[in-house]
Amino acid sequence: MRPELRIGVVDSGHSPAQRGRVIAGRRFSLQEDGLAESDLRDDPLGHGSAVIEAISRRAPTAVFCVAQVFDQRGVTSALQIATAIDWLVAQDVRLINLSLGLRQDRHLLREACAAAVARGILLCASSPAQGEGVFPAKYPQVLRVTGDARCTEQQWSWLNSAQADFAACVHGTYPGQSGASLGCAALSGHIVGLLIENPEASNEHVVEWLQKNARYHGPERRVGA
Repeated sequence: MRPELRIGVVDSGHSPAQRGRVIAGRRFSLQEDGLAESDLRDDPLGHGSAVIEAISRRAPTAVFCVAQVFDQRGVTSALQIATAIDWLVAQDVRLINLSLGLRQDRHLLREACAAAVARGILLCASSPAQGEGVFPAKYPQVLRVTGDARCTEQQWSWLNSAQADFAACVHGTYPGQSGASLGCAALSGHIVGLLIENPEASNEHVVEWLQKNARYHGPERRVGA
């Protein structure tokens, strides 16, 4: 029997309909006296639910460990994200989807990502299609992922650009959710589908497979003004 493939999601939570596929969950919130941990609450934004849905559409048998770091304002911090990553490492996940980004580099976030990578966990983080990069996408050995309007649901692109390594479909089924966040989740879903079929695949093999099977190579070419 194959071991259970656990997928980590650092986001705003999950929907009630997704509860049966969430095998572990934890909420990380900032308080006046520091960081608090508690049980998951309902997804206040719908963002995490959209991310889980995007992964699930490409890997229907995936199960999730969900770390809730966003409040109802859509605000989070490096401390929350880093603690969430550490918790997911302890849950023995194979991949962590981070459809989020911070403008400032923070040592504790860098260290949390490095520790996860050292354990063989693949990190997929969203990166904007234009403008300055964000963290954790800019850290070494983190896959930088954005959205690509060329891609249909089962396609992805190998960009190999200053902005991102890969990109995937920007559209999902949740109203108001699109862009790099869903592109990142979509690519995570493609990877999870591969790992379900090939659980022994290394991170290097995953990257080679993504490059070989990409529908598009290079960034979108916009013609005209």
